[in-house]
Amino acid sequence: MDFACSSNVGTPPINSKCMLVSLSLTHMQLDLNLLTALDALLEEGSVAGAADRLHVTAPAMSRTLGRIRQATGDQILVRTGRTMVPTPHALELRARVHDVVQQAHQLLSRDRELDLATLNRTFTIRWHDALAAACGPALLAAVHRQAPGVRLRLLAESGSDTPELRRGEVDLESSSAEPAAPGIRHQLVGEDHLVAAVRPGHPLADGPLTPERYAAAEHVTVSRRGRLRDPVDDALAALGLDRRVIAAAPSTAAAFPLVLDTDLVVTVPRSVTGPALRTAGLRPLPLPAPLAMPPIPLHLVWHQRHDNDRAHAWLRAQARSAARALFVD
Repeated sequence: MDFACSSNVGTPPINSKCMLVSLSLTHMQLDLNLLTALDALLEEGSVAGAADRLHVTAPAMSRTLGRIRQATGDQILVRTGRTMVPTPHALELRARVHDVVQQAHQLLSRDRELDLATLNRTFTIRWHDALAAACGPALLAAVHRQAPGVRLRLLAESGSDTPELRRGEVDLESSSAEPAAPGIRHQLVGEDHLVAAVRPGHPLADGPLTPERYAAAEHVTVSRRGRLRDPVDDALAALGLDRRVIAAAPSTAAAFPLVLDTDLVVTVPRSVTGPALRTAGLRPLPLPAPLAMPPIPLHLVWHQRHDNDRAHAWLRAQARSAARALFVD
């Protein structure tokens, strides 16, 4: 039988769906401890990992998995070789279980002070590669120093727009545009400006960079979708110019080696890619003034479910501080 929240004890439901999460129960309900264990099992993908995360023994977690299997009528995790993989039913439940567990913990701990020394939580952050490379070390150092029990999972940007933020699979994202989806919050961190990055000794570095010289060079774009055209082409077209793009790279990390060994030009945000440019040994050139390009905003983005989550607010503050440091000249 399915179970839903009851408000007959004077406690408001966690949300409209509350504890439904589409779990098919037999004769037993999943209490918060089992839901927390299920959340850990689905996120870690192993009994040992979930046990370590919840500070219990592996045999105890194995017994808990047995109770969850009995309650749901599903194996949840099945062994494939030396690893365990979630069942299709478990994959359907993962985001909703995570959402319910987070909301329940927020409800029960709303008035408690955040104790960073004992905080034990895994945050998932989806940033593009240049931002992760530029901010990741400072963010990780700050988080580990203040809350040694917190772990960060840094994910690469997907090749298509995905709903992980809404589903609760990602805690924090970056974006160059204000999100329009309902329930998505954002905060402006800074504004970046485009530069043309070239190898040392590149012909463009000799003499003033005009729109004509810029357009005459061969270019590589950075596009996770493999696009060979971007807003720079529109700005050039307004000047009656056209450039030749001969390649598209999925990330700056992939584009920079192409530029370092050729006469290709890649146009990237100056502040966010600054550390990577220096590491790669590339030289940034300011775009010519007639090629007017608007500043590129950097937003931190999260779901509104985390608005009153003190641990998440703390994470956002650390991420904001690390990112803002990039825009200090």
